[in-house]
Amino acid sequence: MKRRNFIKKAALATAGTIGVPYILPSGRLFASTAAAMSEHVVLVLFAGGVRNQETVYQRYLAESQGLNIEGNILYNMLSGDAPELKIVYGTQSAGGQPGGTPIDQILSTPLDKQGTLFPEMRYTGSYTGHYTGLSNALSGYYETSQGLQSRPLHPTIFEYLRRHAGMKATDTWFIGNSISSSTPLLNYSAHRDYGSDYAANFFAPTVTFGQLGDKYIKGFKTYHPEEELDPVREMRAFLDQAFLRDGRSIPNLNNTEAEIADIKAFIKNVFDRLDNDQVAFPPVADNGDLKTIGFAAEVMRWFKPRLTVVNMSSADSCHGSFTNYLGSLHRGDHGIGFLWDFIQNQTEMAGKTTMLVMPEHGRNYTPNAITDENDWVSFDHDSDENSRRIFSMMVGPGIDGNLRVGSESNPIGDAADITPTIADIFGIKNQVMNAGLVAPGAMSLFDRI
Repeated sequence: MKRRNFIKKAALATAGTIGVPYILPSGRLFASTAAAMSEHVVLVLFAGGVRNQETVYQRYLAESQGLNIEGNILYNMLSGDAPELKIVYGTQSAGGQPGGTPIDQILSTPLDKQGTLFPEMRYTGSYTGHYTGLSNALSGYYETSQGLQSRPLHPTIFEYLRRHAGMKATDTWFIGNSISSSTPLLNYSAHRDYGSDYAANFFAPTVTFGQLGDKYIKGFKTYHPEEELDPVREMRAFLDQAFLRDGRSIPNLNNTEAEIADIKAFIKNVFDRLDNDQVAFPPVADNGDLKTIGFAAEVMRWFKPRLTVVNMSSADSCHGSFTNYLGSLHRGDHGIGFLWDFIQNQTEMAGKTTMLVMPEHGRNYTPNAITDENDWVSFDHDSDENSRRIFSMMVGPGIDGNLRVGSESNPIGDAADITPTIADIFGIKNQVMNAGLVAPGAMSLFDRI
């Protein structure tokens, strides 16, 4: 890891500004930040519950279905040869076999060669649920004392960055793939010292640009207040639905008037790009995760956010179909490879962006009773030891390539480390750690090495 040399050089380059405290728009005085390692961070939550067996260890069917068939189906992220038999994870082949044609590799050099891989991290919360896993990834704290459909009790990385690094609302984006369950509630916490004043913009693009968005938002229609009350009520219900379980009010995210105008212009632009088939979807965008990735690319093209978090969830199909789970892993890798290639070749963020990838938790070692179309068993995530095994990887400025930290016999890292790591990249690690609101033992991955 070249972090020390990077910080030394950055400190020399910015010696005239680093030591000066600054006042945020709220009027509060904060200590100055350390040198940032990169200007932008992208966190991809490879979510839905992912087993290390089929990912970092490339066991394919060997440790799940009793078949001696191994291989790497994540070849944008990881080095290794693809399986030679039972190819079910790609797109439909010419002969009609579902999944029979693997998706072409996008990155000539896999991410594990470009960056650093933590193959054996641990999820140390009391149980492995999606809400707890996602909120922990975003806050560095396992929220196990509250129910679903509620705000995290501890501040999110969005709030830390907006409060302590002075980022504006459109610098931070949480891009979810739905407005169901608790997903829209993770862009800020219920903590009294942080909250909606420091929130990220939440965006569920497949909803905004889906059938309802096309009906109510496209063109920013103006309705007659007396003659068209029904469409007005329908539009209001559509726009409010993400917040109905959160105090029944839409929060003020402190977007300035200029930012609001910019968001409106962005939405109009994307509708226009959709009409002209110009949206930057991955080459294969045949599920919700990949469409979400494509819209995330449009957010990066337009806003060049400091922090972008992208949520994926299709791997959760493993509850009932191991075949679909394999396909979702393969598509997730395709989307991640596309996104990194897009950042490096089609945005001003090239060479200035760090990307982190991590599942929210793992999955069980022992299967459930459900078999799929190939008569393969499926897997839940019931907080067994295997569901606490996860991996993480990061790539970008100052990060060593081809570095593997930890092993199955020597796990290094915790799922709660992501928030301190992002804070470290942006130079506010001390502020975040001194707040005392992350999980005990959580620390920056840079300090784990």
